[in-house]
Amino acid sequence: MSFPQTRLRRLRKNPILRNMISETAISANDLIMPLFVCPGRNINNPISSMPGNSQLSIDLILEECTKILAVGVKSVLLFGIPESKDEHGHVACGHNGIVQKAIRAIKEQFGNELLLVADVCNCEYTTHGHCGTIVDGDVDNDLTLVTLASQALSLAKAGADIIAPSDMMDGRVKKIRETLDENGYSTTPIMAYSAKYASGFYGPFREAADSAPKFGDRRSYQMNPANSDEAMREIALDIEEGADIVMVKPAMSYLDIIYRAKNTFNIPVAAYSVSGEFSMIKAAGANDWIDQERIMMEVALSIKRAGADIIITYFAKEIAEVLNRK
Repeated sequence: MSFPQTRLRRLRKNPILRNMISETAISANDLIMPLFVCPGRNINNPISSMPGNSQLSIDLILEECTKILAVGVKSVLLFGIPESKDEHGHVACGHNGIVQKAIRAIKEQFGNELLLVADVCNCEYTTHGHCGTIVDGDVDNDLTLVTLASQALSLAKAGADIIAPSDMMDGRVKKIRETLDENGYSTTPIMAYSAKYASGFYGPFREAADSAPKFGDRRSYQMNPANSDEAMREIALDIEEGADIVMVKPAMSYLDIIYRAKNTFNIPVAAYSVSGEFSMIKAAGANDWIDQERIMMEVALSIKRAGADIIITYFAKEIAEVLNRK
């Protein structure tokens, strides 16, 4: 029917009615909060480019987890800042790795109240800042798989609930799945960073994780931002290799990829709203150029509307606080 019989504004007049017919809703259950754990005790190193975020020692990570749970967020993603680094990232594979120790401490205090997702990569742990072993000036794919599988197994043994490989090496999901299964961890899920783009939005994270590459860039292994069909191939391969959840990263500029992933594959889809997205909103809000809270919620809603089942965001705690007021 045409105007004036059809007036879509009729359904927008009343706030209760607007909420009743809302097509998309965000819940604290959708959110994962990233945390950066560092050595020491009572250490809080603020991340200048990510206001409100810090590198935290394990004792302070426990306090932060208490606050996160208090607002209703039930999952965290752990990144480690090691005491030392090596050429291959082997420091991330040991029983006493910084993330392994944090996982054990969190599990001891919170049990299964908090879902622990462990990032699996090497960039924070290598002296050169790349995601694996360097051969002839580039990351060697198959040598790196051995380190990634060792790291994943160590994290699973420590008590990680989900293993999340973020390196973008070919075949790493298969290698990790086989290693976990062979060692009695067949029930541990893998959340693969399946479509991870070589993005400029990662800048603040590199300060947070001390992971900037010392030479070159990561374009030989992370995806070209121009490509969408390739993302579907990457996701299909990860599913075939055993991924239980697939991820698109970044989120805000890649909503079309999230949408395609959700509509193409019958599998849970995560989206990582990365550091640059967070920092831009924080900076604009601090200057009163935007309503930070409103934009924060709008961006999260857009990610969910695009099809993400899970949203990894540095705003997780703040989003939950807004939801609790409603």
